[in-house]
Amino acid sequence: MNTAKSGGQLPGPFRWLWAGAAMSNLGDGMLLAAGPLLVTTITRDPLAVALAPFAQQIPWVLFGLLAGAVVDRVNRRQLMIMVNLLRMLVIMALAVVIFSGALGLPVLYGCLFLLGTAEAFADNAATSLIPTLVPSAQLGLANSRLFGTITVTNQLAGPPLGAMLFALSHALPYAGFAALLALAVVLYSKVALPLPAAGSARPPGTSMLREVREGIGWMRRHFAVRTLAILITSFNVTFGATFAMLVLYATDQLALGNIGYGLLMSASAVGGIIGSLLFPWLESKFNYAVLLRTGLVLETLTHLALVLTHQAWVAMAILFLFGIHALVWSSVSSTVRQRAVPDRLRGRVNSVYMLGSVGGIAAGSLLGGVLGQVFSYRAPFWLGFVGSFIILLLVWKSMTHIAAAGSHGDEE
Repeated sequence: MNTAKSGGQLPGPFRWLWAGAAMSNLGDGMLLAAGPLLVTTITRDPLAVALAPFAQQIPWVLFGLLAGAVVDRVNRRQLMIMVNLLRMLVIMALAVVIFSGALGLPVLYGCLFLLGTAEAFADNAATSLIPTLVPSAQLGLANSRLFGTITVTNQLAGPPLGAMLFALSHALPYAGFAALLALAVVLYSKVALPLPAAGSARPPGTSMLREVREGIGWMRRHFAVRTLAILITSFNVTFGATFAMLVLYATDQLALGNIGYGLLMSASAVGGIIGSLLFPWLESKFNYAVLLRTGLVLETLTHLALVLTHQAWVAMAILFLFGIHALVWSSVSSTVRQRAVPDRLRGRVNSVYMLGSVGGIAAGSLLGGVLGQVFSYRAPFWLGFVGSFIILLLVWKSMTHIAAAGSHGDEE
């Protein structure tokens, strides 16, 4: 049961981290719109277009586990500063190449690969750093505020800003992103770490491979964290399958145009913002087991409700509720992991969790595309409902134990 409730002002060091994350995610959001637009100025080939996000995601698979071991070896704040400086330099170089008119696909793919590699290290370091900056009782509040800010900057504000800047100049969104990253580095540099700095001591006489195995082994033995990782991977497969077909669902079943589809996508982001505002109240009224179970039920019913409705406003309402659930679920699951995982292992355990999360969505998107081609765009929605329902039944009783992980200093 969740016995520690959030409240009060969040610590100053976390607020600097929070502000830096807002800047970098605003830039990421700008590229969500500007990136695909840039690719289409070079080629309209579907495979070539699809390779752009793939080039940025594949480093998570290739280097995710290595990133976790590095995060646990070094000073995490310094690592965040270093890799964000690298991102800034890559983006600046890309902006110059775009402005010169010499951009080609190999250069673009290479830059995206470097950006994805840096993100794998930076995001893990930031996640691992939070529990050292925030008291355990305030972790839920801190996570909800951070995820809510990311929703605003990455999903709502960033894409229209990126599209507007791209219309003015193809290089402008990238130059703007570089400036935002420079500001983020300044903000991260103001994060004061407790002494000794988390993750700053390198274990003597141990290899990187052995450290990775140690993190995986700890996670395999820890029931709660292991189950959370399996849950997020499984539910992201069903989520990825459904949402890969969302554009066809919107145009065929809901008869929406481009603007309507944009509003449909925004409904989930607006729900995420509301979820961030509601989270402190929800955390004070309900224990984490209730919040986790409710979230799993909502996600399961989302697939069914979407496939059954032909009304656009109903679908938007469903995705609005899904957005609230996604924010609450992310905040609760992150808090449980941060409390349960020992500081010296947080980077490595986070890497396994994030690998399952990203890999689950990628596998689900591929599965959804195959099912949609063989059957119809509705097939992944039914798969999502049935698969989520089975998973829900399997883990229902475990939610109480999972929710309590780490609340009493339990590291199993």
